[in-house]
Amino acid sequence: MTTPKVPAADATLRLLTFLASRRAPVAAARIAEELALPRSRTYDLLATLVEHGYVMHLDEERLYGLGPSAHELSGAYLRQEPLARIGRRVVEAMVDEVGESGHLAVLHGRDVLYVIEERARNRPSLVTDVGVRIPAHLTASGRAILAELPAAQLRALYGTAADFTARTEQPGPTTPQELRRLLAEVRSGGLATESGEVSEGMASVAAVVRDHTGWPAASVALTVVEERAEPSDLTRCGRAVRRAAEEIARRLGGRTEAAGTSRPGG
Repeated sequence: MTTPKVPAADATLRLLTFLASRRAPVAAARIAEELALPRSRTYDLLATLVEHGYVMHLDEERLYGLGPSAHELSGAYLRQEPLARIGRRVVEAMVDEVGESGHLAVLHGRDVLYVIEERARNRPSLVTDVGVRIPAHLTASGRAILAELPAAQLRALYGTAADFTARTEQPGPTTPQELRRLLAEVRSGGLATESGEVSEGMASVAAVVRDHTGWPAASVALTVVEERAEPSDLTRCGRAVRRAAEEIARRLGGRTEAAGTSRPGG
């Protein structure tokens, strides 16, 4: 027996699926046209989804994209199933090879949420334990992901100086302009770094993990004790996180584009 459709639920899920398939936010009129929905109904659905955080309305551009709640659902799925399962063995192998502590993280609003943490032998414990959330703009893991977001979504997350916080005496970017400059360097070099901005005396390097659509699904990172690390050590860590990110993306059916290629949305 065929289960009857619930029209509102069907339209809502089709709308969210459509937004998830786009590389950048889109106009309401485009959504209505693509889904063959009346414009009035489309606006009503969007308003409800915006209220609950599943859709984000970019007022100035008059565009709509997936909101933090939708990404939280995606992150929950990734944490529970393929990303954590696949990523764990790759991160473990990377840590064994390099001898530094590693982790895997996903974006959770303006934070990164750590889903895997593997401590190397004779290395200090880190604040990046599983389940910990840290402001994304301060971390190498977060910067690797933020650098690949569409510009409109980045503006929605970091639109004013009030969106920035600090953890140590090394404040990191404190304005949207500073963050954009930093992320441009990340895109150019293909690696994100931080030094003392999460924990004093510690430095990290990270690379993005893209899913099958090219979306930045996660990032993989290594953390070193700065006073013990030589420049060659950081170079070796950079190569290792690139390889690990590419391997996780391959196992997830994702993309392994070279550094410097365009990100979703430009």
